[in-house]
Amino acid sequence: MAATIPTITLNNGRHMPAVGLGTWQMDDAQAEKAVLQAIDLGYRHFDTAFIYHNEVAIGKAVRQKIREGVIKREDVFITSKLWCTSHSPEAVLRACHRSHRYLSLDYIDLYLVHWPFGLKSKTEPLNPQVFDEFDSTSLEETWREMEKCVDEGLVRSIGVSNYNSVQLARIANAARIKPVINQVECHVGLPQHQLLQFCREWGVAVAAHSPLGAPYRPGRPRGAPSTLEQPALAQLAHKHGKTPAQIALRYVVQLGAIPLPKASSVEHMRDNLKIFDFKLDKREMETLDRLDKNDRLLTYPLARHHLDWPFKIPF
Repeated sequence: MAATIPTITLNNGRHMPAVGLGTWQMDDAQAEKAVLQAIDLGYRHFDTAFIYHNEVAIGKAVRQKIREGVIKREDVFITSKLWCTSHSPEAVLRACHRSHRYLSLDYIDLYLVHWPFGLKSKTEPLNPQVFDEFDSTSLEETWREMEKCVDEGLVRSIGVSNYNSVQLARIANAARIKPVINQVECHVGLPQHQLLQFCREWGVAVAAHSPLGAPYRPGRPRGAPSTLEQPALAQLAHKHGKTPAQIALRYVVQLGAIPLPKASSVEHMRDNLKIFDFKLDKREMETLDRLDKNDRLLTYPLARHHLDWPFKIPF
């Protein structure tokens, strides 16, 4: 029997499932298979991006399950993202149309600005490390074009990703259509308490990429312990009859964020949904708070000299 996932209400009144499937680093074949399996397990929230190069496969899997009568289009929530090389005013709508076409669904539920900084490339990059120079388009200029994606019916909601508090405030103050989400890295090694509180004050929900922490860190030193190997997680997992990953995801949920764990095996996908039948008490949350090492895994260091690189301030 498929799991039933709770939803949260966004500031525009739309509903978003409280956990999703992340698909970063999944190729087409992996993404299609994972989404087909995930829908059967009860997932209704899928996170992709143009730069992941798997939008076509994800749209194909969703359409197949619609044809089979397993779901209706309105049952699933699809997020995609505007890549950094499309921040200029003339490029945003074009990029959104492309993602809409690749997914081949009636609309995209949520479209995010993937990073706050813009990049210029003479050709579309095959990987996120390829660009020619920085793009100085302002955050506000890009956001005005994002609003047009809603006006044209391509997307239902818009938001941002990897924005710090100052950048989010700039957008919210200038917006005709307010951002509904700030998707940021959030896990037991980087709980983002200050940024989450800031987003709450502005009525902006938070989605958590990399919610399981260190296993996804590129170039992590050999032998360095993963986030899920922390003794505190193991102890709480034993106490609650859960896995360390389920404890880590439940922690993110109770922080007030929507976790987007990546998983390719049916076992892990199923386990990642079983986080709503228990609760961590205040003392347990405080125990996990102490694992905060400000262990930021994803910083896009090639853009650290860009004016809008978001990690120049604490949150």
